Amino acid sequence: MPEITKSVAFDNIAREWRCKWSADKDKASLDAAQELLKSVLPEVKAVPGVKGVQRVVCGGCLDFKVVVKLSADKFPDWEKTGFAPEAAFLEKLKAIDGISIVETQTYTLEEV
Repeated sequence: MPEITKSVAFDNIAREWRCKWSADKDKASLDAAQELLKSVLPEVKAVPGVKGVQRVVCGGCLDFKVVVKLSADKFPDWEKTGFAPEAAFLEKLKAIDGISIVETQTYTLEEV
């Protein structure tokens, strides 16, 4: 099991795709982001080592997040592909009217 410190070990690494959506036009950007996620979900779930995909939406701060969790030993293989289909997903996300602050982050993700 990889360790960050002796007391902080992990078996899983997650890649997060996130953005802000707008409440304008009856939250149309949120609907469009969800439809975009649905369109790439089969490809994301087919990545070797994927343990789960979560979608997080906050209606207060207008966050839309996709968290892809992989086993730590398989994560480097996905990283070598540029986290496909990440680039295409993010470009399409940026093109949605009302979407802003599109970012990514990698971190460990463990049940405690």
